[in-house]
Amino acid sequence: MTFAPLAMDRLPPPVRDASAWYGPALAASADWLEMLGDAEVAEIEVAALALSARGADLAQLTAADFPLPMLAPRLVRMQHELLEGRGLVLFRGLPVARWPRTLSAAAFLGLGAHLGRVRPQNAAGHVLGHVRDLGLSTKDPNVRIYQTHERQTFHTDSCDVVGLLCLQTARSGGLSALVSSTTIFNEMRTRRPDLAALLFEPIATDRRGEVPSGARPWFEIPVFNWFDGHLSTIYQRQYIDSAQRFAQAPRLTPTHIEALDLFDCLANDPALMMTMALERGDMQFVHNHSLLHDRTAFEDWSEGQRRRHLLRLWLAPAKARALPPVYAQRYGNVEPGLRGGIVLETEKLTVPLAEL
Repeated sequence: MTFAPLAMDRLPPPVRDASAWYGPALAASADWLEMLGDAEVAEIEVAALALSARGADLAQLTAADFPLPMLAPRLVRMQHELLEGRGLVLFRGLPVARWPRTLSAAAFLGLGAHLGRVRPQNAAGHVLGHVRDLGLSTKDPNVRIYQTHERQTFHTDSCDVVGLLCLQTARSGGLSALVSSTTIFNEMRTRRPDLAALLFEPIATDRRGEVPSGARPWFEIPVFNWFDGHLSTIYQRQYIDSAQRFAQAPRLTPTHIEALDLFDCLANDPALMMTMALERGDMQFVHNHSLLHDRTAFEDWSEGQRRRHLLRLWLAPAKARALPPVYAQRYGNVEPGLRGGIVLETEKLTVPLAEL
């Protein structure tokens, strides 16, 4: 099976909204950085302690379960910035160094509930992910990159919004990197519209062992998707390449590879991307449809409690943009507030606190 590229005269227009940023300018502005004040931290702590006191099911939290009368209006504005603006917000100041890790996890889940509904991140139904090196290698086709110390490369996660809470930093490396997929499209459209058009056609991406019942071990969604007036991007180059291990998956042609190589070249261009060092207590939220994220390789500490450890949320905001029907292959469905994550046979969601 081969793909016929979209006619260049049918390409969407350049996207000129706030999501089309360039890394150096965005890094210099720091408009995406939100400092938590003492009173806001105290409000979060009270709400998190109340969850524990009443034995709340952390996997089913809603904003109403985590009242934040002072901070909630700010979170509404931040959600709008994520979905309609630059696509990035970083909250700084959660006191994870003095809090028990279970309290930090509850606070992260509670804050996340104000931004969207949690979605499962693996076949076990975990809605709180642990991002750390498990001593694994991506040479194993069923290993996901976040379980290693390797560089991740620029990619999107299978949700509308991904959130990270930094509990521990690595000894060295492990920088967070971000790039606007909107800007990548604009640059490809200007430089090589023929290659940009090709990425609007379906392409096979490996599910890496997380295969819903009855589904193929890969999905076929275009890298670029224009729907309802929005450009949305889904991308993971390693998994596109590893999908070629399946004989029945559509083949990558030399022109596909040229298009993907240009995409990667632009994503890694210092003129487009930016990096940041996440500090302990930082909460980074990223809009997957307009940004790609990456993590540099890292060297970890030998002591267990000092080893790099981030918590992750996959969130489905009820006010999220419309997505094309083809996204249901990966997202389960395309209904805002209910979509995304790893599709499960049952919606039994859990929070793996024992791994803290």
